[in-house]
Amino acid sequence: MNTTHIYIYSLRKVELCRETNMKDLLVKLDDLHDEILMYIFKKLNNDEVLYSLMGVNQRLNRIVHDKIFTRHLCLLEYCSVDNSTFPLSNPILDRFCSKILPEIRHQIETLYLKGISIEPVLHATNYPNLNNLGLSDIHFRQAISLFIGKRFSLYI
Repeated sequence: MNTTHIYIYSLRKVELCRETNMKDLLVKLDDLHDEILMYIFKKLNNDEVLYSLMGVNQRLNRIVHDKIFTRHLCLLEYCSVDNSTFPLSNPILDRFCSKILPEIRHQIETLYLKGISIEPVLHATNYPNLNNLGLSDIHFRQAISLFIGKRFSLYI
């Protein structure tokens, strides 16, 4: 038997093993240590981690409530084709405003918002530790209605 045939035979054997033992080869999130999950989740955007994993189970809830994921939130979609940003879609924004933001409001220090998502997010809850607020695509009248008569402390 020459080397080519052995190689092909080996590949077929591997494929057969994959098909028969695929369930045994799958690793579940629950099988991974918290440190490994944190490492993986840090590679994602904080809003994606919170939206996808908050409320799944107690363990993932505990992990995603870490300040690494809740301190700085950029609630924008990013388009890598032209490097543009746009507001989150309505279903995602609705879940953030109704469930996620009220639950993590004490941990949020920085928020980046755009356009139509500004008002719903700012009205969703109080943000007692919010130090930085980045707003883009906000019209003058919208800014006036949001901030007129409000008291803000600026530290320079």
